[in-house]
Amino acid sequence: MPKTIINIAALKREFIMGEETVHALKGISYAINEGEFVTIMGSSGSGKSTMLNILGCLDQPSHGVYEIDGISVKKLSKNALAQIRNEKIGFIFQSYNLLPRTSAIENVELPLLYNAKYNAAERKEKAIEALKKVGLGERLDHTPAQLSGGQQQRVAIARSLVNDPVVILADEATGNLDTKTSYEIMALFQELNRQGKTIVFVTHEQDIATFSNRTIVLKDGHIIKDEVNHTIQNAAKALANLPVED
Repeated sequence: MPKTIINIAALKREFIMGEETVHALKGISYAINEGEFVTIMGSSGSGKSTMLNILGCLDQPSHGVYEIDGISVKKLSKNALAQIRNEKIGFIFQSYNLLPRTSAIENVELPLLYNAKYNAAERKEKAIEALKKVGLGERLDHTPAQLSGGQQQRVAIARSLVNDPVVILADEATGNLDTKTSYEIMALFQELNRQGKTIVFVTHEQDIATFSNRTIVLKDGHIIKDEVNHTIQNAAKALANLPVED
């Protein structure tokens, strides 16, 4: 039996806006097992961003169950939630969220600064290892300004890996990239997934979803589709088949 990394059951999220109650998520249920590569899709107002914030322990559900790696997040203290975010979740954002005056290696070390298990030498070693894994072993001392958009996203991916999280949570991680660079990044995600990483990728781009093995579609706070992708596209092949630019 595969291990369940994320378990969502009858989950609701409501917001009070003035005198009105907004029902962002309306009792949704699903589970994600270890080693899955899942895309979550939905148009604006579907509940996708609310779902992402709950998955990332940045927000709490109003009702229902959210468990990550067997831990129920309900009633956890702020410190306990921060610890889960740091040790169990690797975050990747559309805008990279790198510190501008800081080298690639220092950006990748950041999550480890809050992890008492590692000393300075171990932090550096793990950061170098993560950067090599994403193909940036030659760019350790470059700042974001000295890197292309794709390379900056690779630094962000290395940072998400450095704490060996149980799940990587990517929010529109190809949204700022051109097609070629997007496919390069998706090829990297597919390689990480082959190595056993569990990935949840939030996107509005239909072609990006074809690279994952399962797609969940949200609409008006409900899941309207949750299906396995039987024809997974190979991102490296898709990249090779792109027309050559002059």
